[in-house]
This record gives sequence, structure tokens and C-alpha cells, in this order.
Amino acid sequence: MEHTSHHPMQDHHASSDLWAVLPVLLPAAMVLVLAAGYVLLARRARRRNPVLGWSGPRTLSFLTGCALLAVALSPPLAPVAHEDFRGHMAQHMLIGMYAPLALVLGAPVSLLLRTLPATRARSLTRLLHSRPARLLAHPVTALVLATGTLPVLYFTPLYDATMARPALHALMHVHFLLSGCLFAWVVAGPDPAPSRPGVPARLIVLGVAVAAHATISQLIYGGFLLGVHAPATQVRGGAEIMYYGGDIAELLLAAALVATWRPARARPARPGRPSPRRTPGGIPDAAQLPYG
Repeated sequence: MEHTSHHPMQDHHASSDLWAVLPVLLPAAMVLVLAAGYVLLARRARRRNPVLGWSGPRTLSFLTGCALLAVALSPPLAPVAHEDFRGHMAQHMLIGMYAPLALVLGAPVSLLLRTLPATRARSLTRLLHSRPARLLAHPVTALVLATGTLPVLYFTPLYDATMARPALHALMHVHFLLSGCLFAWVVAGPDPAPSRPGVPARLIVLGVAVAAHATISQLIYGGFLLGVHAPATQVRGGAEIMYYGGDIAELLLAAALVATWRPARARPARPGRPSPRRTPGGIPDAAQLPYG
């Protein structure tokens, strides 16, 4: 009987291969879970209330955002982003601007309020009306987190540090995504926001963001960088991606904002049927929401 020896180096190589593919598989798995969770909640909303249902375009928008995230975090773009500043900037645009807008237009908060049990929906409503949530959801706060942190990244040694440390690089991606979602939600999200001002004020905030992105991209193109050590052609190419890609994303955000600009009309309540109560922040009272 032939005896096959088991060499310890085989286990070492297998472990090395696992750690090599983990940074690729983990983000893709997380995006898949996010998309599957949304689809399951949308199906639950349709089952609980077939008449009200759930919007197909909202679902398509959210899944588009998940697809953009998957493209940004998977090969071939993800490896290039570590080696080429142009790849990094393309990844930044997808994670921080395009994917958040598509995700926010999917109205995930409204979907949660419609599918959660009434007690949990009320808890979520109270959380949205808490003082920290109001501060975080203010347009100026969202602007600072989404745009004000860009000079800190590109005009200090922070960028090089993120490229050298995988954990810090992952945190940078998380910040891009969360701050991008926050800004898109506050400016043009279909979900209610507790501190959202009128459309003219939000257009001003968006205009400031456009001017800030343009200024930062021009400074990058001019080479006014302290923490980005890359060839000049890559830096200029990345600046152009930020300039033109940011303009397109902000135009899409402005279009989503203008699409929500409808004059409020008072609707007379039906006899014997009071209209749903709304809190001062525009968020419906959880007790009034249709849970089926």
C-alpha cells in the first residue's frame, strides 16, 4: 500500500492562498449580502401589503448601487487602484459618489420602516429624531464629512499611509461609502431626513460641493500634493477623473434633487379617516405606517 506523505509546506501555501483571495472575496460577499437583504425586504413588503407593494425602480436603483460597489471592490479595478493613482480615483468615484446615489435612491430607510415590526419601526423613528441623528443629517455636516475630508487625504501623508496599510485602506473605503450615502441622503434622498432644509438651501450646499471638488481636483492636477507619491501623468489623469467624474455625479444628484421639488398641497382628509401624522422632521409616525 502506497503511503502519501503530507508536507507542512502544503498547509502553508494553502493558508497563503486563502489570505491572498480573502481581500477580494470578503467585499464581494458583503455586497452580495447587502443586495440579497434588500431583495428579501422588498418581497416582504409586497407580501404584507400587495396593494401598496414596493417600487420596482427603487429596487433596481439599489441593486445598481450594489453592482457599482462590486465593480469598485473587485478585479480588475481593485488591484489597479493600489498601483495607479488613476485607478484609485476611479474607485473613489464609484464608492464615494455613484454607488451611494444609487443606493440612497433605493429608499432603504422607508423599506425598513415598512417591513420592521411596529415596535422596532418606532425605535428607528425615534433614533432618526435623536439629537445626534439631527446633527449628523444636517447638510453642512454631510458636506464636511463627504468633501471636507478630501484635502486631509490628498494634501497630507494620509494617502500614502492608506496605501501601505490594508486596514487603513479599508477604513478609507468605508468612509467614502458612508459619507457619500449621508450626503446623497441629506441632499436628494427619497427617505425622510430629520434636519433636511428646503430645496433652495440644499442646492446651495450642492453648489458648494461642486466648487470644492473642482478646486481640489485642480490643485491635484497642479501637483500641490504632499502625501501622494505617483508619476505626474497618473496624478494628472486622476485629477481629470475627479473633475469630470465628480461633475457628472453631482449633476445626477442635482437631477434627483430637482425631481423631489414639488409644492406641498394640503389634501383634505376623508370623512372619518384622519390623515397620517407626521413628525416635525417629515418622518411619518411609525404607528401610522402600513405593516400589513
